[in-house]
Amino acid sequence: MLSALNGGQPLVLDGGLSTELERRGHDITGRLWSAQLLLDAPAAVVEAHRAFLDAGADIITTASYQASPEGFARAGFDAATAAELIRLSVQLAQQAIEASGRPALIAGSVGPYGAMLANGAEYTGDYGSVTLADLRAFHRPRLEMLAEAGVDVLAVETVPSLLEVEALLAELDRLNHPVWLSLTTDGVRTRRGEPAETAFSMAKSVPAVVAVGANCTDPAGVGAAVKVATDASGKAGVVYPNSGEGWDAVARAWTPAAASQGLLIGDVDGWVASGARIIGGCCRVGPEQIAAVAAALR
Repeated sequence: MLSALNGGQPLVLDGGLSTELERRGHDITGRLWSAQLLLDAPAAVVEAHRAFLDAGADIITTASYQASPEGFARAGFDAATAAELIRLSVQLAQQAIEASGRPALIAGSVGPYGAMLANGAEYTGDYGSVTLADLRAFHRPRLEMLAEAGVDVLAVETVPSLLEVEALLAELDRLNHPVWLSLTTDGVRTRRGEPAETAFSMAKSVPAVVAVGANCTDPAGVGAAVKVATDASGKAGVVYPNSGEGWDAVARAWTPAAASQGLLIGDVDGWVASGARIIGGCCRVGPEQIAAVAAALR
């Protein structure tokens, strides 16, 4: 199915897994976010995946965005439990696909270092004194675990800085498993204020990277981001914006989108024209919007 990235029908990505879990009444306010439900309610994760598959998703992402070994350690879990839960995130996605009866790919979600900090740093890229070596060591075990667990593609997402892009690309080049690289941007700059074009250019020479683009970005900015991404990298584009609402890391709450914002289905044609081959949604985007994306593409 990844062959679609070289032409043919674009692939429909799912939406915000945590959003769907929260909509179904589950508490995701803890520091492990949706990864907590790998422990507390794994069947609910399967059901949420299934909702996006039923809406027409060709790719579903695992509940591992927040599920890093270091993050689990900070929450009091040992390394063996962390590894088991990361593998479980893939197994639950497999169960959902089997239950749906339709073909789909599994993307292993790999959130940034800032997600583990649970303080909103993924939206600033401000990691203090964290080094390139620190970031490589943080990402390496989860990348390996997800690849070994059988994901079709790694979804390295919501990356806010060139330093983290450099660390991830070094590990991905070593691992050599299909991956997409997705930044959170203001359109043309990383959350650290650096040129996004530089990040995407860095991915050009890494064969494992099959697509580049933007996620967890206001819908108004993703068109520019995917155009920069595809032009700079020569690779397929991936785009999955949030709903246009903002995240208040202090209050741990969403702030309303402006009336002109939101996931506008009319933008899908423009994203495809800019090179997007994988299109879906991120935070606050549910199965209804993904069904509309699927209809627009098909």
